[in-house]
Amino acid sequence: MSVDEIVEALKGITLAEAEELVEKLTEAFPKLAEMPAGGVMMMAGGGGEGGGGGAVEEEPTEFNLVLTGVGEQKVQVIKAVRELTNLGLKEAKEAVEAAPYTVLEAVEKEAAEAGKEKLAAAGATAEVKPA
Repeated sequence: MSVDEIVEALKGITLAEAEELVEKLTEAFPKLAEMPAGGVMMMAGGGGEGGGGGAVEEEPTEFNLVLTGVGEQKVQVIKAVRELTNLGLKEAKEAVEAAPYTVLEAVEKEAAEAGKEKLAAAGATAEVKPA
């Protein structure tokens, strides 16, 4: 199967299936998780012209989880928000109704991604953004 055929086959999958695919690929190929988003590893150093004047951009270590959409299962989303935040029922309901709402602030990427999956399972949409 060619790469183009694989891409065509993947165009029909859902967002949840795409997230599962990414998770399984990073488990099968751990080096993928270490690569920048462009998929090209950058070499450090090298003594180019200018003698070290370029700033190295560090990857963020803290992320925010933002609820962007509720979907049709509002009660399930409220339950998920309560589990993630320890908010009371009233506060969680108000937060869900006020979407977009930052559910988690300044957490590790893994925690934000896990929260995103929990919200997606409840029928919501969410984004993980650098803090």
